[in-house]
Amino acid sequence: MNGKVMATENTLTPGLLLTAAALLGLTGVAIGALGAHAFRPQLSAEGYESFLTGSRYQLYHALALLALALGGPGRIGRRWLGWIGSLWAGGTVCFSGSIYLLVLFKLKAIFWVTPLGGSLLIVGWFLLFLAAWPARRAGTGVPRT
Repeated sequence: MNGKVMATENTLTPGLLLTAAALLGLTGVAIGALGAHAFRPQLSAEGYESFLTGSRYQLYHALALLALALGGPGRIGRRWLGWIGSLWAGGTVCFSGSIYLLVLFKLKAIFWVTPLGGSLLIVGWFLLFLAAWPARRAGTGVPRT
């Protein structure tokens, strides 16, 4: 690099995506099990449902990151890969993490983090759509930009 940093540069590699997928999957299963067994007696029905939602979304996006890490590098460019992976990982931490904190510790001051995380997840899925859209006509795969 010549000393200039581009605003669109993202150095998230498939290996880092795989690591993030593994960590989110590991903690998602562990937190889900804790919620179902250890925390359930202390939670209201609504709190338990919210906790399960956080756990489900965490596991869904761990699997999405796994698929992106394993299949994305050959299908979409590194820039798309990095942005989508960053949005999904960050969005999952914000969305699921804030739900856990709200339900378990009643941290009402962070209520705004949940919709922020959800928005990051949605933007990540939209970027995947944008990356995949040209391939529907070309039939040759996704452009690598």
